[in-house]
Amino acid sequence: MTNVIATSTDGRFRVRLVHDECATNPREDFDHLAHVITIDTHLGYYAPVDKDGGPLAEAWDRVSWNRWQGVEIFTRWARIFHNAIVIESRPERGPVSLWYLLREDAEDLGMLPEAYLDAERAEYEAWAEGDVYGYIVEEAVDWLRADADEAMTTWEEVDSCWGHYGYDWAADAARAALRTHTSKPTLAA
Repeated sequence: MTNVIATSTDGRFRVRLVHDECATNPREDFDHLAHVITIDTHLGYYAPVDKDGGPLAEAWDRVSWNRWQGVEIFTRWARIFHNAIVIESRPERGPVSLWYLLREDAEDLGMLPEAYLDAERAEYEAWAEGDVYGYIVEEAVDWLRADADEAMTTWEEVDSCWGHYGYDWAADAARAALRTHTSKPTLAA
């Protein structure tokens, strides 16, 4: 998919969003604080979110047999005994999982721990669903043939950045990059 999402007012610059076909799994490539216990991979159709479930995985193994109340029991236990924040993820496509963050890991975040945990979850789910983009800022370049009065305009890449997880975030970053290129002062020749 190639999608021009914005053009400068003079029509000389534009920015496109392109699917990032080589995006890396954010759970394997970046540092993160959240731990993830994969509950159900739909009979192995999906890979587990994390290889191990973190420090509370053993407790999940003890209550996972109770498929009706296991999530509720684990969540209450983690909150009471470990002061953990737990959210359950049931995406339309993908493994069912429990995302948790221990309070001692979240003390110096500078934001609500729940928001941080949800952001890590959303980033992973964007990757798993192929919702990762790169933007390309292009400039219109005019060409004039030396032996004729023919002219043409082509679009030349002047900037790009890849690995934006989620369409809205990628579109915002792309528009900001376009503003950066259109607000630069030009040098007189």
